[in-house]
Amino acid sequence: MSVEQAVEEVFKKVLDVEASKIEPNAKLAEALGVDSTEMVEIAVGLKKRLNVPIGDNELKKTHSFNEIVTILKSKGVN
Repeated sequence: MSVEQAVEEVFKKVLDVEASKIEPNAKLAEALGVDSTEMVEIAVGLKKRLNVPIGDNELKKTHSFNEIVTILKSKGVN
């Protein structure tokens, strides 16, 4: 499974959205109405799914899907 697929699955679970609604470069707060609590849930979900250390506040609702993927790849997730 790719990083993109894993992030997509966590988004679908936490935000209850279809993959087609996730715009790769749109800011999460603007595009999906993500709040800070949901971002913590996304961070926790990604930590568990990918076994990667992510601080609860490391991912921000002002990030895009692609920015989160880039952050994870910078941590060595493939």
